[in-house]
Amino acid sequence: MLRIDDISYSIQGRPLFEGASATIPEGYKVGLVGPNGAGKTTLFRLIRGELSLDGGEIGLPSRARIGGVAQESAATDTSVLDTVLAADVERAALLAESHTATDAHRIAEIQTRLADIDAWSAEARAASILDGLGFSTADQARPTADFSGGWRMRVALAGVLFAQPDVLLLDEPTNYLDLEGALWLETYLARYPHTVIIISHDRDLLNRAVGHILHLEQRKLTLYTGGYDDFARMRAEKRALQAAEARKQADRRAHLQSFVDRFRAKASKARQAQARIKMLAKMDPITAPEEAKFHRFGFPQPEELSPPIIAMEGVSVGYDGRPVLRKLSLRIDQDDRIALLGRNGQGKSTLSKLLADRLSALEGKVTRSSKLRIGYFAQHQVDELDLAETPLAHVRRLRPDEAQARLRARLAGFGLMEAQAETKVGQLSGGQKARLSLLLATIDAPHLLILDEPTNHLDIESREALTEALNDYTGAVVLVSHDMHLLGLVADRLWLVKDGAVAPYEGDLDDYRRFLLSGDEPKAKPADEPKPAPKRAPRDEVLALRAEVRRAEERVQKLTEMLEKLDVKLADPALYNDPHEAKRWSSKRAEAVQAMGRAEDIWMNALENLDIAERG
Repeated sequence: MLRIDDISYSIQGRPLFEGASATIPEGYKVGLVGPNGAGKTTLFRLIRGELSLDGGEIGLPSRARIGGVAQESAATDTSVLDTVLAADVERAALLAESHTATDAHRIAEIQTRLADIDAWSAEARAASILDGLGFSTADQARPTADFSGGWRMRVALAGVLFAQPDVLLLDEPTNYLDLEGALWLETYLARYPHTVIIISHDRDLLNRAVGHILHLEQRKLTLYTGGYDDFARMRAEKRALQAAEARKQADRRAHLQSFVDRFRAKASKARQAQARIKMLAKMDPITAPEEAKFHRFGFPQPEELSPPIIAMEGVSVGYDGRPVLRKLSLRIDQDDRIALLGRNGQGKSTLSKLLADRLSALEGKVTRSSKLRIGYFAQHQVDELDLAETPLAHVRRLRPDEAQARLRARLAGFGLMEAQAETKVGQLSGGQKARLSLLLATIDAPHLLILDEPTNHLDIESREALTEALNDYTGAVVLVSHDMHLLGLVADRLWLVKDGAVAPYEGDLDDYRRFLLSGDEPKAKPADEPKPAPKRAPRDEVLALRAEVRRAEERVQKLTEMLEKLDVKLADPALYNDPHEAKRWSSKRAEAVQAMGRAEDIWMNALENLDIAERG
């Protein structure tokens, strides 16, 4: 059990925790959420003992092992597999001692302990974890120095998962994973035999891999049961109740104060006025919850171009004359929303670079609209910002003739307010850097926006804002992301990049997720399929149909709640003391049942119409 008891901690006089408490039983899977800068990563450091508390206590069972990914694995000549095996310090020490021990009793103890920790299956377990995180058998034999920093972060993650600490602390682990790795981790964590606390802004991960949400807000900790969607609903209900109580108290205060103001000077009412003054003084103020600081993204809208904006015929593309993708015959229109699917290393980034004109075709023909503007957000783009410059300077370089007020307005449209505009990029948070990179990618109102893992540094609110901005955007979008929630809400076409080819994927995202988790191979439609490409509905029509589906679903939900309340009413024996009243309530329920039937029909028709419009 992890016990956080009345802790307090401040950084440079700014309190992050004040009397915060929480108890996490052994084996719980917990998502730690809260606003950026609230202190989530600091809490991890306090649990690990890297920082000293100002007050309170954090308690763990004696000899409990705490593990986490603090930094990437070092670039060495040691193989990836051996690096992961070495992460289990006890196993490595026992094996080393087994080669030198001479005492028979000690040798027996070592062998018994090695058996207890299942040391002989270690290589198979480590290899399985590495495979889940995207390392092939050949990759596992290569030295860690052969891999980039992002891949060495995966090695470090594999090491801590292999070591199986009693308390596993993970800080945004999916930031350096692709979709396949993120789905594998989600499943692995759900089966992990010990306690897990994970900081994440991945909504699907927080819904599927954890059973509790630990919320850090206003320097306090609150543990909720359920995944993120359950937490969001309970928190909204709690905030609504708090706001209602605050309004009631404000009305009560105003009424008492009005009496005091009117009668304080009257001798006949002085005693009553004093009594009300005392009542006002004794009232503990109920503060209405602060509204979340939510900044929408403001994407400039491009003018409309004639379709297609990009067309390819027999295109091959790759590096150093060696093709990665071959015989591509693809078309993109301005109303397309395309998600690129495929395992790591199959060529999703290569295709993105070809579309962005960052990579030339080795053969074949690529036709682009003469007026086409392209915005490109690469996975590493956040790291390429000038850390010594301010966001204002970055935007001024692209718009040297614009007034400063206009440049600041552009930054504010991406949630970078006055204080951040003048702050050096090196001092901004990861989310603020990502917002700046998105602004730079969209500043020219591109007709085609290519986003390669755009959500890595964005919190949940910012991801929702990005989703809204992309759905309002009138240009084409090509997405590579491990965020299934984003893909599901934005993409209406799926392309599978596999075995050197790119083709439409025949299923939906749920099918693709099942394929990946089952180990089956996802299927693309044959490249030479004789049927012509279906004519899909215009983007505006699709959005209108989605809105119709939402309205129909909300109607069904309201009627469901109404029927539940009517059932409670009709289950009360006292109701039947009055036959007329019982009949009236029975009639209401019958009407609600009929209305539910009609609402469900409307909902199903709306879903069918949307499916037809999206698939053609």
